[in-house]
Amino acid sequence: MGLSPAGKLARLQVLGLCISLALGTPSMVVFAAEEIQFNTDVLDVNDRRNIDLSQFSRGGYIMPGTYGMAVHVNKNDLPEQQIPFYVPEDEPSGSRACINQALANELGFKEGVLKEVTWWHGGECLDEGSVQGMEVRGDLATNALYLNIPQAFLEYTAENWDPPSRWDDGIPGLLLDYNLNTRTQKQSKQGASSYNLSGNGTAGANLGSWRLRADWQANINHQTGSGRPTDKQLQWSRYYAYRAIPTLRSKLMMGENYLDSGMFDSFRFSGVSLLSDDNMLPPNLRGYAPEVVGVAKTNAKVTISQQGRVLYETTVASGPFRIQDINDAVSGELEVRVEEQDGSVQTFTVNTASIPYLTRPGSVRFKLAAGKPSDWQHHSRGPLFGTGEFSWGVSNGWSLYGGALAGGDYNALSMGLGRDLMALGALSFDATQSRARLPQESGTLSGGSYRLSYSKNFDEYDSQVTFAGYRFSEQNFMSMSEYLDARYYGTRTGSGKQMYTITFNKHFRDWGLSSYINYSHETYWDRPANDRYNLTMSRYFDVGRLRNLSLSLSAYRNQYNGIKDDGAYLSLSLPWGNKSTVSYDTTVNRKDTTHRVGYFTRVDEHNNYQLNAGSSRSGVNMSGYYNHEGDIARMSANASYQQNSYSAFGLSLQGGMTMTAEGGAAHRSGMPGSTRMLIDTQGVPNVPVRGYGSTSRTNLWGKAVIGDVNSYYRNKASIDLNQLGDNAEATNSVVQATLTEGAIGYRQFDVIAGEKAMAVIKLADGSEPPFGATVINARKQETGIVNDGGSVYLSGIKADETMTVQWNGSAQCEVRMPTPLPADMLMNTLLLPCHLVSAKAPAGDKPTAASYDDVEA
Repeated sequence: MGLSPAGKLARLQVLGLCISLALGTPSMVVFAAEEIQFNTDVLDVNDRRNIDLSQFSRGGYIMPGTYGMAVHVNKNDLPEQQIPFYVPEDEPSGSRACINQALANELGFKEGVLKEVTWWHGGECLDEGSVQGMEVRGDLATNALYLNIPQAFLEYTAENWDPPSRWDDGIPGLLLDYNLNTRTQKQSKQGASSYNLSGNGTAGANLGSWRLRADWQANINHQTGSGRPTDKQLQWSRYYAYRAIPTLRSKLMMGENYLDSGMFDSFRFSGVSLLSDDNMLPPNLRGYAPEVVGVAKTNAKVTISQQGRVLYETTVASGPFRIQDINDAVSGELEVRVEEQDGSVQTFTVNTASIPYLTRPGSVRFKLAAGKPSDWQHHSRGPLFGTGEFSWGVSNGWSLYGGALAGGDYNALSMGLGRDLMALGALSFDATQSRARLPQESGTLSGGSYRLSYSKNFDEYDSQVTFAGYRFSEQNFMSMSEYLDARYYGTRTGSGKQMYTITFNKHFRDWGLSSYINYSHETYWDRPANDRYNLTMSRYFDVGRLRNLSLSLSAYRNQYNGIKDDGAYLSLSLPWGNKSTVSYDTTVNRKDTTHRVGYFTRVDEHNNYQLNAGSSRSGVNMSGYYNHEGDIARMSANASYQQNSYSAFGLSLQGGMTMTAEGGAAHRSGMPGSTRMLIDTQGVPNVPVRGYGSTSRTNLWGKAVIGDVNSYYRNKASIDLNQLGDNAEATNSVVQATLTEGAIGYRQFDVIAGEKAMAVIKLADGSEPPFGATVINARKQETGIVNDGGSVYLSGIKADETMTVQWNGSAQCEVRMPTPLPADMLMNTLLLPCHLVSAKAPAGDKPTAASYDDVEA
């Protein structure tokens, strides 16, 4: 009498458990030449006569051949590689993994270690015995090669940072990134309407370690009834190429660029530069990146630019905003423009701070550049120049830095000193002297500029001075930009006199209060002073049964070009359920006071929205803001209505397209032209993959691009197994990559897609494949292991697909899946005839679905 499906499955589980116990019991395992002995008495007579456990009979034994394996070095992971296993001449009964020269170079050995090691198999494979304490173990169950190497032989590594030997330049490819913003607005009283479409982005190509890039920006403005034609602009703002120089921890850049300097003001030029890249250092040694804070009165567009080039553009909801993901290579003065939906505009400047110059003892950081200044029309102007600067870690406490800029009629020299004050923070002072000769001036203009910078974490007081600085410039001191404007246009821009700036954070843990202060004051020799204050305070607290209420206050003052703009924002929010928040806020400025109630909800990791309704002096107002993290773009939409004033709508799209020889995809993007990772699930669509943000699903060709990738940082990408469909399974769900700047990384996931079902495999003579035989699909993926009686639980079943059954180290026969597949796979057992590999299946010899009783009979 046949067993029921449940009884049959239980029998298979018992047999699997017996094998697992045999493999896992130390007393049963003898490594190297000795074999594991299986007690097969638990099997019936027929099973004992028809069993192939050769692949399990030697602990750690892997049959000679080449296998795709992920490489684990101590606690770090390397991408999957082809690992050969050879039989050593002195150990004919065992196999040994071959670590070739290319893989050995990725392991992160210190300089000189590989010169002392020995090699085997004709000099092809590293002898791990020549590195004291090194161990190598292959594991087919996890498709992994495990390497244990004493840290004394390896370069410095951090938790999320790898040494240069493991950096990946990625694969060749093309990319196009974009950031589009559109706004329409209608005035209620005048009846006039207008629309604006703006965008910026980067087009590029990767060739080996070279990155070729072209930045673009566009703008379209139209106003009905104005009688003026639609204003259209499209500009390719700069063309450039760059690559990493890992041995110098630096970046080589050619083409049009903006001077990246900690001592001299930035200006546009065409030429070449070589500069130390802080991003190549471990994260705890990297420097400062600028941030912009402010308060939007309505749903607003924020544009951050420098000398006319748009660096960052986004839309923000009404209320405080804080932008921190600006490229840390940006230096100098940034122009910030906040365009409100009511038509008003805030403008102010932000001076990017430079934390005190401190360099690790014995290390030297440098920046070199040469070329000619250029304008927006890509025309060179001004003298040929060269500049160089350095920072040298003299000792644990002192750093010396300096630089020079030589350009014919314009020259500047700078020297400075940095001091680590230990418990008191870090301090640096520098002085810069400039000399300029102008055609309209009879003599030489000479002046100095002096700067003091300070930074400190006060851990015992839960506070941090991110940056504090003072700068004084004499009237005849000129930067290169000021010199060029004076020479070609007869007027100086800038002409700064004094600047004070501070950024301060403080936490009052006993009160649950956090505070943030940003202050900047700048005076000029030839125009009114600019002031900017920004204060933010927030507190979480409980009231009775109400938990985690949040109260925040933001106040600001902007005084720019003689125009003063003051305002404040107060908000009280209350959690509502698990994903929502109800809030009240009020916005006060010189022109109006607005009261609003709001509702925010996070639908899922891809979608959230907020709705606001309130009143002001001019009447009722309503607004809404919606965000969507899509697979191919990041989208936000917003709408506003102000009674008797205006109605407005805005839409923002941020994304990109990446194409390589391995395939490509449209995707969300981070910073235009930046690093990304192409994920390949080997043709399986709709697989949810993620970096550090929300998931993206692979397209029809099994490709997805992850944009939230950091350069020179150990990035991880994974398959979200919780969202993976029932008809797919992943044999490895996490990959890692440390990519150089701008690289297109490429990583594959081994995903088996298809239906799952129990099956019974029969040979032509009515017998079954031996116990332990494996079933392999056309993509060389293992889809099942044969149990007694030819039973096997198969995954990845597709109609009319052919799979091979292997034992004794080679493919023995083939099975073909039914067409069409049964409606309910889990309730049926497939009866699969297995034909010899060299033989063709007879016409009409289709596999069938049968019950367990049919098979037993």
